Amino acid sequence: MTAVTENQVQAAERPEKSSSRPFSAFERMVAWRYLRSRRKEAFISVIAGFSFIGIMLGVATLIIVMAVMNGFRTELISRILGINGHMIVQPIDGPLNNYPELATKFSGVKGVTMAIPMVEGQVLAQGVGDSSTGALVRGIRADDLSKMKSVSDHIQSGDLVGFASGSGVAIGSRMAEQLGITVGGTITLTSPNGDVTPLGMNPRVKAYTVSAIYEIGMSEYDSTIIFMPLEEAQLFFNAEGLVQSIEIFVEHPDVVEELRQPIEDAAGRQIFITDWRDRNKTFFSALQVERNVMFMILTLIVLVAALNIISGLIMLVKDKGSDIAILRTMGATSGSVMRIFFMTGAAIGVAGTVAGVALGVVVCLNIESIRQFFSWISGTTLFSPELYFLSQLPADMNADETALVIVMALTLSFLATIFPAWRASRLDPVQALRYE
Repeated sequence: MTAVTENQVQAAERPEKSSSRPFSAFERMVAWRYLRSRRKEAFISVIAGFSFIGIMLGVATLIIVMAVMNGFRTELISRILGINGHMIVQPIDGPLNNYPELATKFSGVKGVTMAIPMVEGQVLAQGVGDSSTGALVRGIRADDLSKMKSVSDHIQSGDLVGFASGSGVAIGSRMAEQLGITVGGTITLTSPNGDVTPLGMNPRVKAYTVSAIYEIGMSEYDSTIIFMPLEEAQLFFNAEGLVQSIEIFVEHPDVVEELRQPIEDAAGRQIFITDWRDRNKTFFSALQVERNVMFMILTLIVLVAALNIISGLIMLVKDKGSDIAILRTMGATSGSVMRIFFMTGAAIGVAGTVAGVALGVVVCLNIESIRQFFSWISGTTLFSPELYFLSQLPADMNADETALVIVMALTLSFLATIFPAWRASRLDPVQALRYE
């Protein structure tokens, strides 16, 4: 009798000693045993499996959507700022006839990469047959167009030699396709502001040779903008010796506000300055609002999966009532029981988060291939360039945002385990046996 009593005492002391440290090997072992599937606990395992899948899909979806929206914004900004000036200078006190001198002064301001005098005008462009489309002609010097890498580095066919000689124009690939024009072909431009006659204003119509076809990758630009030599554009739009504005490109577009005063000082005359943020404020504000709303909506997927962890753990606590009683009678503290069930639920959240991050990274790295595959399967064009401006689906993973998604998923998973684990720790041995 004495020997039996000593064995019982030793058996009771072993778990107490091994579980004296928080998250000890004994607690981890019991938590792992509760995670493994048993025949009578199949339904609980199914709930745990759905929780794991829900967290995995929620985390992956958040990472993918945020990466695509970041990529979309980054690509749009790079293309918009690649072809449009970061700052637009326009005169207030008279016509801008000293533009060569001003362009040189602006280029000398620290932080400015180049200053481009420009003439713009709306025209009707006609190609082969009856094909026609509205277009924006931008008169620019040949040297400036060569410095504009977003265009000069993306010449699809032809070259800028004819443009430099003043006898050719450069058009976008989508415009060339729409009008049926190739390099060496002729494009006819019609401007409503033509010659003044006794009978009124006559439209000006003139044909130009297409010397280059570029493809920026943004459908709005590739289908509407025609680059024309500056002097020819001045003649075409009745603006000889004048330009409408000077577009300034800077090294760091995000801090363009700091260059306003130096630009005004360099001008030496009254000018009006707008920057890229003012010109695209509504567009980028809408993108930011959409991004924030999508993050909040998709977070609900992770929240639902976390609620599944709660339901699964509550059922597990009910099923393990006798086990809890045995652990308590053997010397396990209420804190030890709480940590056991906390680790059981947290393991689901951690595993789901890790799997979700892995899935999200794989999809983001192959997003364009996946888009093309589903386009091939469905027989339709997903992410149409005419609607979304870009010719490819971009994905730009941000380390801070990915870390935020991971922390959010783990936090929700850990919070979801606290109540069931607390309920388990509050059961004393007698109540636990009755619970069973």
